[in-house]
Formats: sequence, structure tokens, C-alpha cells
Amino acid sequence: MGTKENSTTNAPKVAAPTHLKPYGKILLTLQNCLLPDEKLNSTPSSIDGLDAETETDLRILGCELIQTAGILLRLPQVAMATGQVIFQRFYYSKSLVRHNMETTAMACVCLASKIEEAPRHIRDVINVFNHIKQVGNQKAITPVILDQNYVALKNQVIKSERRVLKELGFCVHVKHPHKIIVMYLQVLGYEKNKALMQQCWNYMNDSLRSDVFIRYEPETVACACVYLGARQLQLPLPSSPSWFSLFKVTEASIRDICRRILRLYSRSRVKPEQLEKRVEELRKQYEEARIKARSGEVDGHTPSPPLPKQYNAWGGFISKSGTHAVPERVKSPKRSKSTSLSPARVDILKHSKRKKRSRSRSRSHSRTRKLKKTQRRRSGSHKTSRTRYRSRSRSRERDPEKSNKHRSKHRRH
Repeated sequence: MGTKENSTTNAPKVAAPTHLKPYGKILLTLQNCLLPDEKLNSTPSSIDGLDAETETDLRILGCELIQTAGILLRLPQVAMATGQVIFQRFYYSKSLVRHNMETTAMACVCLASKIEEAPRHIRDVINVFNHIKQVGNQKAITPVILDQNYVALKNQVIKSERRVLKELGFCVHVKHPHKIIVMYLQVLGYEKNKALMQQCWNYMNDSLRSDVFIRYEPETVACACVYLGARQLQLPLPSSPSWFSLFKVTEASIRDICRRILRLYSRSRVKPEQLEKRVEELRKQYEEARIKARSGEVDGHTPSPPLPKQYNAWGGFISKSGTHAVPERVKSPKRSKSTSLSPARVDILKHSKRKKRSRSRSRSHSRTRKLKKTQRRRSGSHKTSRTRYRSRSRSRERDPEKSNKHRSKHRRH
């Protein structure tokens, strides 16, 4: 037994191969969903000239559209929350000036319904958004006409959904603090207080209209919602030691989240038409700059408007190992056929072309032969059937007595 044990323990260990190729250098974790301060301070919309107040109003309006559309589509609250978080993440990667807010909101509803396993058709989503717009503008409610405009809008929503997935790097996982709030209230001994539970959930659902879920982790948001709900209902919470220190949350982050949530209730309501006019003006300026850039063509290449230096196609949600700089592509010089191809190479190419032509000809000859054979068989079968029929008729004409006897026998039977 001892020898066997020694033989097993002294077995040579297989060394891991060190020459493996680094296929993917993209790290997908839940911490990547939180944006750094550099990305939060300078958004793509602000670089395009959109002021902070208009951008905030557009974000709130888009989240409200997603929430209302989700209620009309009878989506679960988790799907609506996922759609709003994805909407907020996307516009930290792309500009509100270049990408229509309403189309992106429709795409976020479609995408969130698929993520949370409650899919809805694009036609239903378009109908619901059209209904919300008609009710908001106090117009007569009419159904969407299935014409070319509808087809174009449907294609735009599909493209926008793909763009959202691409910009987020297909990292669409969202951790919601619904269950975390219930757990924290159980620890604090308030799990049976339905009023506090409902108040915390209301604050959490309203916080989706802000960028709180992109700045802080869901545990911190849950603590802030419990803090607001307890202050609203004047319920005491442990202070020595502080109750939120048990969940590794600081007081400064809780106060910042509370300010951002309460700021939503103090904002004055803005009409969507005013926001659309402001965005349309900036969009015209962007198109004019684009046309000017196109007019200055160099060597047949049309340059697009320059992107900001801090632009990142991944939207800041995915951290790459190493530098974020994209290596420049080196254009290879175009080779002319006369200089690059040697005479031996030309002969090989001609020989291969001849072989291909001969193969195609042989295939066509074989097909024609098969068709001729089938036609001959069919014509032969028709000829044999005709000769049989003629022979029978002639025999009946020659001896009519036999045919009459044969008919009488059949009648008796």
C-alpha cells in the first residue's frame, strides 16, 4: 500500500501550456456597469452642444415613456426597470443629438422584454408609443397605418436595438435592488411594516429616471431608499453604530442618492415639443458640419465629423486590459496586375480557368444526356401503350362473336 501511495504522490505534474493565444481581452463583471467620473462629467450630448438641463429633461422623458409603455403592454416591473437602466447607459455612450430619443426608448422596451423573458412584438410597441403621443398632445386617437412610414420606423427600431447591444458590448445584465430592500428591512425588523416597504419601493422605482444606477451599486441605492422611506414615515433606525455601516455603505453616498431622487420631484415639467425643437436645431448644425466635411473630399474618401477624444465605442461599461487606444490600420499599397503577377503565375491561372470551363461543359453535356434519356423512355412507354390499345381494338373487330360472348358472361355474373 505504501508503495502505491508513493507512486501516486510522486507522479509528474502536467505543466500548463504557456503559449496560449490571448483571444479575448474584454472583462465582463458587474462592477463594469458603473461609470467613472470622467465619463459622467462629459457626456457625448454635451460635446455636441446640448446643455445639461435639456439632456436631463430628455432622459427623464424617455424613462417616463418606457414606464408608461410597459404598463400599457402589461410588462412586469422588472422589465420596465431594465429598459430604463439600459436607456440611461446607452446615452452615456451616444449623443441625444445624433440618435432619436423616442426610437431608442422603443428599442429599449423591446430589448428589456426579451431579457426578462416577456417578449413583445415591435408592432405592439409602436402602437403603444403612438397612443401615448396622441394622448399627450390631446389629439384624436387613431391606429397606426401600415404604410411605408410604418415599415421605415420598424426598421429604425430594429437597427436601434442592435446599436444599443453593440454599444453596451452585449452586457445588458441589471441587478435590481427589489430583493435587497426586502432583505435589509428584515435585518432592521421592519419586514411587517407594509407602509415602509411600499414607500421604499416607490422611491426605488422613481430613482430609475435618474442616473443613480450608473453611479452607485444596487446595495447603496437600496440603503438610500430605506433611509428616505424611514424619514418620510418618521421611523427610527439604529444610529450607534450606524445601520448602513453593516452593509458597507457610506453616509455621503446615501445623501448624494437622496438628493438626486428628491431633485426629480422639484423639477418643472417641460413640454416635449420644446425639447424636440432644441434637439432639432443642434441636429441641423450637425448635418451642416457633416456636409461641409463631405465637400472636402481627399482621394475619393469622405471624412466624417471628428469624434471626441474621450470617445469609447464600448460606452465605458467594459474595461479592456491594457490601453484603450485602438491601433491604426495601415493601408497596404494597391498592386497592379502587370507588375505583381509573374509569367509562371499567369500560366497557372489560365490553366485553372480552362479546367473550370471544361468541367462546366462536361456537367452541361451530362445533364443534356440525362434529359434525352428520360425523354426517350417516356416516348417509348407512350408508344408501347398505343400499340397495345391498337392490337386489342383490331382483335375485337376481327372476331365480334367472341367479344359478344365475353360481354354476356359478365352480365350473367
